[in-house]
Amino acid sequence: MRRTRSIGLTSKRVLALSLAAILIVSREGAAEISLPDIGDSSGAVLSQVDEQALGEAFMREMRARLDIVDDPEIADYVQSLGYRLASRSEMRDLRFQFFVIASPVINAFAAPGGFIGINAGLIEATTSESELAAVLAHEIAHVTQRHLARAIELAGNMTLPALAGIIAAIALGIVGGGQAGTAAAAALTAGQAQMQLNFSRSNEQEADRLGMQILYASGFDPQAMSTFFERLQQSQRYFAKPPEFLSTHPVTGSRIADSRSRAEQFPYRQYVDSVAYQLIQAKLRVVVNGDPQQAVQYFAEAKDEEQPQVGVVTRYGYILALLRAGYAERARAELGELSPAAVEAQIPLQIAAARVELELGKVDEALRIYREATRLYPNDRALTYGYAEALLRAGQPAEVLALVDRYRRHYPLDAVLYKASAEAHMQLGHQVEAKVALAEHYYLSGQLDAAIEQMRLAQKVPENDFYRRARITARLSEFESEQAQRAEK
Repeated sequence: MRRTRSIGLTSKRVLALSLAAILIVSREGAAEISLPDIGDSSGAVLSQVDEQALGEAFMREMRARLDIVDDPEIADYVQSLGYRLASRSEMRDLRFQFFVIASPVINAFAAPGGFIGINAGLIEATTSESELAAVLAHEIAHVTQRHLARAIELAGNMTLPALAGIIAAIALGIVGGGQAGTAAAAALTAGQAQMQLNFSRSNEQEADRLGMQILYASGFDPQAMSTFFERLQQSQRYFAKPPEFLSTHPVTGSRIADSRSRAEQFPYRQYVDSVAYQLIQAKLRVVVNGDPQQAVQYFAEAKDEEQPQVGVVTRYGYILALLRAGYAERARAELGELSPAAVEAQIPLQIAAARVELELGKVDEALRIYREATRLYPNDRALTYGYAEALLRAGQPAEVLALVDRYRRHYPLDAVLYKASAEAHMQLGHQVEAKVALAEHYYLSGQLDAAIEQMRLAQKVPENDFYRRARITARLSEFESEQAQRAEK
């Protein structure tokens, strides 16, 4: 009998291997084994609805365990780039979600339900937007071919939260260096591992082929895939430990040659990186760098090299680094070197200008910048976050709630805006609404225990009426049910 929220498998050990094979992939070395066509039987056990639910549970696990980059400019750029590629894939109706992890390790991975993670270190390592797009296209192909869904077929009865936890543990190994995933694979016999590792190599070849088609159809350079692979492979000559990407996505000379040969079949055209890509790379150097002073030094040196024509991207990175290091006056002076037209042309620069004014205590000026920018771009998430923060600083909670409500009509599941709502309700003295909003923030952030605690506190507030208490009780029951399922791991 088919289950909708429990997946029929044989053991956690086989599941760990199966997922490790897809997420971790083998090192090249054994001869290729010709496998029979397994078709698309995955849908018979794991439906796309179940896969999406599994992916959402996985994402909450990842948020609880990893430093996910919630900066809206970075997150939205990667999501936009991913959507551009996914729209050219074989599963255009799948709701993909792309996210960035604050890790310097050069790696990326795909998870069930269209969730694709990419490390900040990989974005910084790319030398063109097409290289970044090539990695995302490769991971999209893993999803569209349902490589993970097929692997999950090999496992035994397990609830979605428990299964999500296992996948998250393996993915955690990939993000941090592959240790957790390697341990999962090592728990099985060598014969089982070799069979699955060879299967995963065929997955990689298929993902290369389909990924390149997606890449070209989306307007990016198909040569970027082989270029990126080759550059990473060459780096092994200069470092004791190669980039982790080469361990989880094994690259050989034959794979590079095959990729280059496929790329040459496409007609030549010129490719130009978007300004957004360059700005995001600059911001990542500041956001992910643990030492603000190092970021200031890096961009100061880059600025000196570019004199007398300092580019917008370098100056933007320098402004952000100065802000993070606490030099708001110097950041304002750098902004003054840009023309008003240059600032108005880029949302990130407008946000930087508003942040400078906030740091200098000029809240009214920051609100003016945000107000004018959101009038032009009402659904921009980064502007909405910044505007909400400025309104809270100005003591205007009612305006925060109105802003959040307008935005949430289009994007309901937003942990950051739930927290802004909670702070606004607190300023207004709305205890119940503040606790409920904070509970939803914690839940979306992967902090289930904290979400339950806040919902229980909301349940006990005396000012609750019958209907509001009933809604809180129902939501609390959902949280507690998920908590119980997680305990079954």
